[in-house]
Amino acid sequence: MKKLLSLTRAAVDKYNMIDEGDKIAVGVSGGKDSVALLYTLVKLRDFYPKKFDVIAITLDYQFNGEKGNFEAIKELCKELNVEYIIKPTNLWRVIFEERKESNPCSLCAKMRRGLLHDTAKEAGCNKVALGHHLDDAAQTFMMNLLDGGRIDCFSPVSYLSRKDLYLIRPMVLVYEKDITNTVKRLNLPVVKSKCPADKTTERENVRQLIAELEKEYPHLRQKIIGAMQTDGVSGWKFG
Repeated sequence: MKKLLSLTRAAVDKYNMIDEGDKIAVGVSGGKDSVALLYTLVKLRDFYPKKFDVIAITLDYQFNGEKGNFEAIKELCKELNVEYIIKPTNLWRVIFEERKESNPCSLCAKMRRGLLHDTAKEAGCNKVALGHHLDDAAQTFMMNLLDGGRIDCFSPVSYLSRKDLYLIRPMVLVYEKDITNTVKRLNLPVVKSKCPADKTTERENVRQLIAELEKEYPHLRQKIIGAMQTDGVSGWKFG
């Protein structure tokens, strides 16, 4: 936990992610990354010099028309003294039944972002924290390069002027394996995704590609992040 907290604080400080009086909504899907982010931000809140508040928001996709079971997440929020909002949605019905999307991830991500942002604003939040980590950033960079021919990635901090809302990614300096180890060690609750496209996406293909490349080019993920920081790609430069 100490390593996760240290790297999260480093990202928060370097990219000025948190200001005095912030109310931050953590998007909690139930997966290990979002649960680890929630836990880490609550622990950071306890000693960070700038006072801020944290709430958790889960979008219930209602796969196959059934409400999701987030009781374990609800109990965690109760233990952490964090307000927890579960927002019912019709995402599954629209994407898989009405639209019958063969490549659903792009549309799903767009709709999910809109719902999360609106729910955060309704709850009085000025920032939304997302659980993207260092591996996600390296994969996104490679996907943009290989599929779109672009040097691009998501930003550690971005501002949505139409919503008057900041998006922050406090775990962008953390390796996925460290998140996995922390979640296991602390026995944090994880809700397995029921999405039919889970683990069959382009991102999973790129994840495997990077793993293969790192056998010949060690520390490739860190080199990608370092290059983005040096050249200031998508707001990654600091200092």
